[in-house]
Amino acid sequence: MVKTMVKTNEQSHATTILAGTAAGLAMNLAMLLTFRLIGFGINADGILLDPDLQSEKLIAVWTEIDPLPLVVDRPLPIILGIVLFGVVHAYLYRWISPAWPTGVARRGLSFALIIFLMTFLFWEFFTPFNIFGEPLGLIAIELSFWAVIALADGLVISAVMERGASE
Repeated sequence: MVKTMVKTNEQSHATTILAGTAAGLAMNLAMLLTFRLIGFGINADGILLDPDLQSEKLIAVWTEIDPLPLVVDRPLPIILGIVLFGVVHAYLYRWISPAWPTGVARRGLSFALIIFLMTFLFWEFFTPFNIFGEPLGLIAIELSFWAVIALADGLVISAVMERGASE
């Protein structure tokens, strides 16, 4: 009986790590498609860097002030860090999702909402709004990007973690 419990626990950790890694990759892809392609643009010509709309301070941080953000200058540590956050999120999901109704979509959306409200909404309020003086219209665009990223995170984690569960 002890061997069965250990084996199940190991499988659970393996599934959690797989779910988190997949979610981290999904978040990276969602960030590439939203912030990089639409927001900042391939050649720093996106809406979030438009000097007619954006605060000078934010533009300077992303394009002029040395050192430039790692995600711009050397993105690998940020990409890997986001994968690590995905794994942490998967363990958090594993801990709290049993309290929720079953179902991949329901649990995935619930988790995405938690991540969005507790991480991304706070980030936009505290940093772009508070520190950079970013206009509210651009913050709204960024929040829509963060919603896509949170959905990628929550739904991928839920799909992997709930695979094979009876609904």
